[in-house]
Amino acid sequence: MTRACLVLLLLLAACAGPPRAPLAAPLPRPAAGPIVIAHRGASGHRPEHTLEAYALAVQMGADFIEPDLVSTRDGVLVARHENEIGGTTDVAQKFPARRTRKVIDDDTLDGWFTEDFTLAELKTLRAKERLAARSHAYDGQFAIPTFDEVLALADSLGRARGRAVGVYPETKHPTHLKRIGLPLERPLLRALRARGLDRRDAPVFIQSFEVWNLIALRLETQVPLVLLLSGGEAPYDRRLAGDRRTGREWTTPAGLREIAGFADAVGVNTRMLVGADSAARPTSLVRDAHAAGLLVHAWTLRSEPTFLPRRYGGDPLAEVREIASLGVDGIFGDFPDVVVRGLGR
Repeated sequence: MTRACLVLLLLLAACAGPPRAPLAAPLPRPAAGPIVIAHRGASGHRPEHTLEAYALAVQMGADFIEPDLVSTRDGVLVARHENEIGGTTDVAQKFPARRTRKVIDDDTLDGWFTEDFTLAELKTLRAKERLAARSHAYDGQFAIPTFDEVLALADSLGRARGRAVGVYPETKHPTHLKRIGLPLERPLLRALRARGLDRRDAPVFIQSFEVWNLIALRLETQVPLVLLLSGGEAPYDRRLAGDRRTGREWTTPAGLREIAGFADAVGVNTRMLVGADSAARPTSLVRDAHAAGLLVHAWTLRSEPTFLPRRYGGDPLAEVREIASLGVDGIFGDFPDVVVRGLGR
């Protein structure tokens, strides 16, 4: 089969229906229970997406650290939850004149955007805690890391503890960044290849809320891919193409079989697995995904009363235990120490 034919088949699979067979051998589900994925690092304890937050997460027992990836003006991948960095850095104090307005994925935003700064400029910034209710004791202390620096840290920490530290990058706003000439996919794969991580059994998952870039990545790599879904939202790139299926519609048995044609797992909001009310019953999503050959990773557990669903009576460990009991293959948490403790490790 030619490359052009494969591209066409993949695009048809994403737009129309399930392929005849998965494109890669399915991944085994972990025998020791779900993997612990440190959401933006130990982001409940340190400013998110900093080397210090990632290192603390590994110290707490996380299996994977999660860097969200955006691009600088000079094409370097850096770890930020959004390309708008006004809420997570001191950019407003250091570059007040660089504030601007942009439309990102149909949302109009005012702020400072990584694609308007070189890496050298971003390296002058320091991270700060995004949420007002969390500790701000570490504001102004930590730099913005590049993806290469995150990979180097993971390698170093893995060697020190004698067990690989997994890396779980997310491509943020891939359609927007591709439109402005700063695509994420090739630089991401170059960084993985430089460290020998572009292989099926590498301790890596690549995740995205969009479909097209997972298809593009599948043409280039066998690293496991994850489609992120939220119950009431449609993937942005599919909405542009006229496909308005929400996360709930993508996670029907037919939708999950379709996803299995270009991805290896789904990352789903915990409320897609079980409701917030004490009387809510778990859905069949995990069972249906496993039947389609997909892993299921649940996001995001947060321990604070503001975020903890009332069904758990104020006990974050109860949430960990219930989500694990549903048979998920991975759990994202802002407090990886709590997830580890809830799993009894």
